[in-house]
Amino acid sequence: MITLSLIGIGTGNPEHLTLAAIREINKADLILIPRKGKAKADLATLRETLCSDVLTNPDTKIASFDMPVRDAANADYQQGVEDWHDAIAAVWSRTIQAHLPQGGRVALLVWGDPALYDSTLRIAARLLPPEQIRSIPGIMSINALTAAHTIALNEIGAAFMVTTGRHLREKGWPDGVDTLIILLDGECSFSHIDPTDVQIYWGAYVGMPEQILLSGPLSDMADEIMQTRAQARKEHGWIMDIYLLRRPIVAHDKKAVS
Repeated sequence: MITLSLIGIGTGNPEHLTLAAIREINKADLILIPRKGKAKADLATLRETLCSDVLTNPDTKIASFDMPVRDAANADYQQGVEDWHDAIAAVWSRTIQAHLPQGGRVALLVWGDPALYDSTLRIAARLLPPEQIRSIPGIMSINALTAAHTIALNEIGAAFMVTTGRHLREKGWPDGVDTLIILLDGECSFSHIDPTDVQIYWGAYVGMPEQILLSGPLSDMADEIMQTRAQARKEHGWIMDIYLLRRPIVAHDKKAVS
């Protein structure tokens, strides 16, 4: 029988691993490492380095596989994602069968936490029933960002929202919240909103040696962040970034009253 553990590894910094994550890595018979092309070879290397830092079980195998690419040209976004997930599940299945034909414990290292804007749990459900899947929580990019900027995630007694760049662009700033956490934004969607009274706390490669942090009034920082982001992506071939947007509760209340 196959069991699959999805292990949250934070940003790939070994210091972000929990003891539960380290134990689960060392229980595995097979660890799967996705390859995402030459431009993102660093991501596979980071996972391999992390394993070398914490893996003490000499019998654990490590196997790489080529990650399928989503068809971004598909006009039906939802169907395109479903097809992509089917393709990933098929690759997982073939790789596991090749290396563990008799079954065993498989682990997949997941950036951040498997439960936050990540599809590994959905993909795993295509292969195995729930009782054969484990999810090991990891430090989320949200925690890493607020810690790096030494700010609180929420204002006193106030709500916050976690959403995507796509939603921010298409739907604007949601009513009723003054703090937004934006993930999965490849288009600098903060440039599509009114910057008045908005503070931005942006981070790329948060928690990694390459970490870049910028913050300040959105009206002052938008261009600098976009330029810095473009340069970092060019330099590394990939980028992982996240940002927090905050506007004063007073300003929001006045708008609501008017």
